[in-house]
Amino acid sequence: MEELQQIMDEEQNITKDTDFSLVQVKGTWKRQKASCHGHKGRVSAAKICESTSSHAISWTVVSPITFTYTVTQTHDLLNPSNDTLLMGHIRDPKQLEDLSSSTKPIKRFVVMDETVYNLYGSQVTDYFRARNVLYRILPLPTTEENKSMDMVLKILEEVHRFSIDRRTEPIIAIGGGVCLDIVGLAASLYRRRTPYIRVPTTLLSYIDASVGAKTGVNFANCKNKLGTYIAPVAVFLDRAFIQTVPRRHISNGLAEMLKMALMKHKGLFELLETKGRFLLDSKFQSTSGLHGNCSDPASVSTRLAIETMLEELAPNLWEDDLDRLVDFGHLISPELEMKILPCLLHGEAVNIDMAYMVYVASESGFLTDVERIRIIRCMLRLELPVWHQALSFTLVQKALNDRLQHCGGLMRMPLPIGLGRAEIFNDVRNDTLYKAYEKWCDDLGPGSEQ
Repeated sequence: MEELQQIMDEEQNITKDTDFSLVQVKGTWKRQKASCHGHKGRVSAAKICESTSSHAISWTVVSPITFTYTVTQTHDLLNPSNDTLLMGHIRDPKQLEDLSSSTKPIKRFVVMDETVYNLYGSQVTDYFRARNVLYRILPLPTTEENKSMDMVLKILEEVHRFSIDRRTEPIIAIGGGVCLDIVGLAASLYRRRTPYIRVPTTLLSYIDASVGAKTGVNFANCKNKLGTYIAPVAVFLDRAFIQTVPRRHISNGLAEMLKMALMKHKGLFELLETKGRFLLDSKFQSTSGLHGNCSDPASVSTRLAIETMLEELAPNLWEDDLDRLVDFGHLISPELEMKILPCLLHGEAVNIDMAYMVYVASESGFLTDVERIRIIRCMLRLELPVWHQALSFTLVQKALNDRLQHCGGLMRMPLPIGLGRAEIFNDVRNDTLYKAYEKWCDDLGPGSEQ
């Protein structure tokens, strides 16, 4: 009898699921059973699943979010004859035609890093004046120390005063990675999402911060603790900006390029190994035009870095998958960078992290001694730090434990398993980490020949 009663109770609590498509007819959205064919009207990519039982009814909404953004390499971006800065983000031919023929003046709100403004502010002004644009340029000291919500709010106050159309008048950020991150967060908050354009002016931001969807500011003494995932509508890349970047900052950007080489592209590593010093000396300038030629190191290296970065970011813009090769060099470096701010630049901290992890990979048997030595020598030729006294083993353990807590209980440690090849590991032992740390300090610390 008890078994019979259990069966009857289960039958009464049967849950029924029904999938519905959403169809728009004459401006009104209606549910239609997904099993029905031949929907008349505009069908949304979103769906609703209705679940009913004797106790409750619930609706599950599945609404895909699709972002389309363009990364464009150009030259003479600030030449008034170049349309890219004003119209390069528009992909709809009709919208482009309407904008070109409209008598309404174009409006643009621009945030520029203060240093960049001193170098290029007059060119940006001349560009907008030549194109009859109503503009407001806001120069700000966008440094890592000032990367805060206060800076975001300052931008939003000025945007509100200037008044822009959130659909058709994107905010433009011109500067390094910090500037791009701050402006991106501000744009994502203003009226819940306002389009923005990134114009990177440093090598680091050119190949790293510019091409993803992350925005953010520092909070509670933690790097990028507050942020959103909102891709820019466009990224405009012009290597001409890099010629005014100090040598140390170019080396700083080379760290992120080296990261992609070690993780994904042996050819890029070999290019940096043989031509890295030339790229540093020439500041990535080329006399061979926009794209250069197939033997131009500046053109080839930046293109490979961007392509490999996009390969990893595009399928995982929202970081739903926490196994990310691009996190190489970013396991310990955030803790180190914030601890001794502003002593290390971002790429320098990343490279110190990478150098230690190369020893972890070597100690784990993933890299040969020859490969390890080649990598460290390449780093040194790129004038990147490979060791720092502030990176104690206690800091290593703290940073990795924090990562463990925030990554679903798995370490998710990207490590090279050869030149240009990598895998994610979750089981690196603490004694391996310590042995690698000791050898790293012995080889690269004070008194070593490097």
